[in-house]
This record gives sequence, structure tokens and C-alpha cells, in this order.
Amino acid sequence: MRSVYVMVGLLLVGVALPAGAQAPECANYSGNPERVCTAAVDGSRAFHPLFGMLVSGGNPTIGSAATLGGLGHASLTVRANAVNMVLPNLGYDGSSSTVPAGDKLWVPAPLVEGALGLYRGMGAGLLAIDFLGSAQLLPTTQIDNLTVDQNARRIGSIALGLGYGARVGLLRGLGPLPDVSVSLMRRDIPQITYGDVNTGDDYSYGLDLHATNLRLIASKQIAVLDVAAGLGWDKYTGDAVVQFRDPVTTAIQPNVPLSLSSSRVLGFVNAGLSMSMVRVTGEVGYQGGKDQNLSTSFEDFDTTKGKLFAGLGLRVSF
Repeated sequence: MRSVYVMVGLLLVGVALPAGAQAPECANYSGNPERVCTAAVDGSRAFHPLFGMLVSGGNPTIGSAATLGGLGHASLTVRANAVNMVLPNLGYDGSSSTVPAGDKLWVPAPLVEGALGLYRGMGAGLLAIDFLGSAQLLPTTQIDNLTVDQNARRIGSIALGLGYGARVGLLRGLGPLPDVSVSLMRRDIPQITYGDVNTGDDYSYGLDLHATNLRLIASKQIAVLDVAAGLGWDKYTGDAVVQFRDPVTTAIQPNVPLSLSSSRVLGFVNAGLSMSMVRVTGEVGYQGGKDQNLSTSFEDFDTTKGKLFAGLGLRVSF
């Protein structure tokens, strides 16, 4: 009788765990091919929020929460966000339970951002409105193993991602009070692909990104010093296409399509120098982690933990 209970228990465990044993998209495979497929699927899900953080950063107008003061006022910012990534090895053949680490590097994300005053607002800056826009610059050849969709919007060899949104003032920084505002932005980037099975890699994944960024920010100018801090919530969605090579037959398998969706909370601080119309500001932030119940282990990359990010911007106000 006891053996029957043991068998039932094992069956229940077997029913409860298959989703953790492989990605559902890879259910048609087994053994090493299954592990390679699952590693590519899990990789796309793990790195999607990191790409989202690179594109979005923290403060949409680095260094400030202040609205511009209505029509006739504008600002233009050139900035770069960066995050330290450990990219997975593209030669993974499924023979081990952990995907070895590949390149370890600070991945840069240059942007051009602008703000345009629309409405001055009421007393104390309440409900002042600015339009926000951004252009993500995506170099197509500067980072090994990363390529951008050939049909993406381009200026020369630079592909473009675009963003737009608005900032609403809640408080004007008079006396000891800080400027306080809330902003909402929508950003999109074309498909970025890591790896290329046609040139010998064992797997690749290409993903695009649609990011919704909500921010609550407070800032204060103290003499020539600009300081700001904020909290945010991001929603990242997109589509991905996984390709992989069967490690037994070396044949390239049919594309595996994915729908990606996740959200993250983050916090950030800014500090910089104000020189009349020109401001130079640095940013440091932290994107909170989340367990996506991925079954693949990546060397030197814990997919459940949060991630630090940084930025540097030069802003000119008109």
C-alpha cells in the first residue's frame, strides 16, 4: 500500500513541475535540443526588462522635475544610459544545466530627449503641462552579436526608436519646496537580435520593445547644484522570435514566436551642475527584480535579482 502512495506522490510531483522543467514553447523537443530551445526562450524573457531599462532610464528629463513654464520654453538633452550585462554564450549546446557566460560589458544606450512647454499651470505650478519626446539611437554594428532589424527607421547606420509622453507639474520649487511632477511616456524600439544561427551560433533571439514609463519625481536647484530623485513603474511588452540549432543533427529548427510582458519598479537619483542654460547631470538607479519562474540557469546572471543602471546627460534649456 505504501508503494502505491509513493507512486501517487511521484505522479503528483511530475504533474506539478513540468512547467518549470522546460518552456511550454519547447514542448516538442527533449534532451539537449529542449535545453537549448528553453535557454533561448528564457534568455529573451530575462533580457527584455534589461533592454527596457536601457531605453527608459530613470528621469525623462535628467536632473529635473520642474515643468518649463508654458509655451515658448523648451529643453534638449543628449544622454546615454548604461547597464552592466553578462550576455549568455551563444555556443551553448544543452549538454550542461547552466548556460555559460559570454561577453561581460557595459552596454550603452544613447538618446536625444526633448521637452516643450504647453501650459504654465495654476498657482504653485499645479497642472503645468510639458510635452516630452525622445529618440533612441541604436548603433547597428558597434556591439558584437547584436543586430537591429534591417527595416527599422534609420539615419545612416543608426536605427531609431521613438518615444513620446507628457509631464504634469504638481508643485513649483519656491523657497525650500522642491519641484514635483509626474510623467507618463511611451517608448518603442525595433527588433534587436542577439546571435545568428546562420553564421554558426547555436541559438539566437530577436525581440522588440514597447515600454510604458510612469514617474514621480522631485528636484531642487541649490546654487549651481541640481539634485533630483524619483520612483517609477515600467511595463514592458513586445514580441520575440527564437531560433536554435539542434545540437544532435545541427539542423536549424523552425522559428519559435513569443509574446513578452513584464513590469518592474525602480528608483533613481540625479546630481549635476547648472551653468546658466547648460546642465551636466549624472544618474544612478536600481530596477527591482522579479522571479519569472524561468528554468534556465545563466552563469553570473541571477534572473530574479534587480539591476543597477547609470546615465549621463547634457541638457540645454531655451
